[in-house]
Formats: sequence, C-alpha cells, structure tokens
Amino acid sequence: MACELLESSRSMVHILYVIEVERGFPVDAEVTPAAAKGEQVLKDMESVARNYKCQMEAELVQARKAGTAVVQEAMDKSVDAIVLGTSYKLPFGTYSLGESIPYILKNAPCRVIVSRDPAELEQTRLG
Repeated sequence: MACELLESSRSMVHILYVIEVERGFPVDAEVTPAAAKGEQVLKDMESVARNYKCQMEAELVQARKAGTAVVQEAMDKSVDAIVLGTSYKLPFGTYSLGESIPYILKNAPCRVIVSRDPAELEQTRLG
C-alpha cells in the first residue's frame, strides 16, 4: 500500500520492523528467533517494494514499545505518512487495535494509514 501511495519514483519507502524487548532484558539483548522472523519479514517487504520499483530502506530495530519506536523513526526520518497493517484481533471476544496503533495515531507527526484484512478473512485463518 505504501508503494502505491508514492508521489514519484524518487520517493522513499522506509520499511520498519520493531522487536519489542521486555523490561527484564537490555533493549539491545540478542533475540535470535525474533530477529530471524524480522529479517524474513523485511526481506519479503523489500521484494514487494522491488515489484513496484520503489526506492526503499529496510530497518530492524529493538525497542521497549513498538509504537514509540515507529513514532521516533517517523520523526527522525521526517516521513510524510506511516502505513500500518493489522490483523483482525479478538482478544477476550472484543475487537482490539492493541497498544501500538492507538499510540501511533495519537503521537505521529504525520498522516497515519491503517489497513486491516476483512474480518471474515481473518476469522477463516484463525478458525
């Protein structure tokens, strides 16, 4: 979606994957399984961006909270918009955006676009 929204081929897509590190560990602690998953996600997203012929920069970061890291990266890179994907989550039987998305919506210095798969698609995957 981010690539489709670019104004020109000279625009840059910053692809960010955030690993949340629990407070009981140093923020720079080695988290091998999470890092491997993050690297694979970044590789997949880079492949998508290449299909759109987008300029891109991919980064894996570790932080206490993903929302805070996304907002900080957006400020550091002076981005025009943040594009987030989310799944249809029903913790305790009620739809929830989690903690990160509301934080980003409240604190981002730019536009925020949230994309969610249709509920019935997610329920089929979960069912």
